[in-house]
Amino acid sequence: MKSTKSILCAAVVLMASAAASALAPDQPRMQAARADLQAARAQLRSATADKGGHRKRAIEQVDAALAEVAAGIRFDRQHDDEAFAPDQPHMQAALDKLQSARSNLEAASEDKGGHRVKALEHVNQAIDEVKAGIEYDRTH
Repeated sequence: MKSTKSILCAAVVLMASAAASALAPDQPRMQAARADLQAARAQLRSATADKGGHRKRAIEQVDAALAEVAAGIRFDRQHDDEAFAPDQPHMQAALDKLQSARSNLEAASEDKGGHRVKALEHVNQAIDEVKAGIEYDRTH
């Protein structure tokens, strides 16, 4: 009788642990990045005028980024094993914040004495550096 209870308890614990891992969000950082990019695209589409073609090109870049995020999510689902380095939470958090900042800068009104555009350039360069740092750390 005791062994039956022990087995049942062990089974309940295993099932609860499996259920908890099944409820864990699927790639939360990638999902958050996708949500930020979708929000950025919506703001760009709502912006007035074409701004010398820059708004249109920004939308194209956001669409390309969305496609890459979706491909990354698919890749991770297909290659879910221990061979890949764990996510780098601080670098990823910085990347998320930079992308959010870029979204806000892109949605801001354009006349800021050229400073908004320069800030966007710096944010884009910072994003490139963070991505390069993440990739470097994963390969070294």
